Amino acid sequence: AVGAAGLAGLALAAATSWWLVPAGALSMLALWAYSGGPRPYADLGLGEVMVFIFFGLMATLGSTYVQGGGLTASAWWGAGSMGLLAVAILLANNLRDIPTDASAGKRTLAVRIGDRATRRLYRSVVVAAFALVVVGVLVGFADASRGTTQWTLFALPAWILAIRPMELVGRAEGRDLVPVLVGTSLTQAVFGALLALGLLLGP
Repeated sequence: AVGAAGLAGLALAAATSWWLVPAGALSMLALWAYSGGPRPYADLGLGEVMVFIFFGLMATLGSTYVQGGGLTASAWWGAGSMGLLAVAILLANNLRDIPTDASAGKRTLAVRIGDRATRRLYRSVVVAAFALVVVGVLVGFADASRGTTQWTLFALPAWILAIRPMELVGRAEGRDLVPVLVGTSLTQAVFGALLALGLLLGP
């Protein structure tokens, strides 16, 4: 899979800019360092930070650059929301795994802050992802060059899919947390699709 991604990245770099090569190499290094090497950063409680950077900022901004030849304010706002939802997916996964991770000595952020705080952080991150869309639009009304278009509000109906995971995360334990993980992943997918649709329909 890594090899296929590398070849695809090289093709994109050849078609757009060779600056994508160091960005791709950095992404692959982050992939390996998550759970490999002498001190995996997942065990240092940094997994969520790196997921925000690489699954949010790097993925969204990189895709925007490849397809549009540059970066826009809307891309930055969208990258923030997508990154936060990716963090929520990881939090849901690590919340479920707190007992086994703790017994194995894996010090994820969820293990470090505990069960209750992880549940609160999950909810905060999901709410922040949707709130960022509204904030971006408000900034756009004040300064179009720094904010995002009101068409990005198309992403907000994805909140309907977030309701169930937000409810379950307050009480579910063990395997019962799997629907939280699945529901959060579906929320991110639909959020991204609706966000893209809004940007496509907008000016």
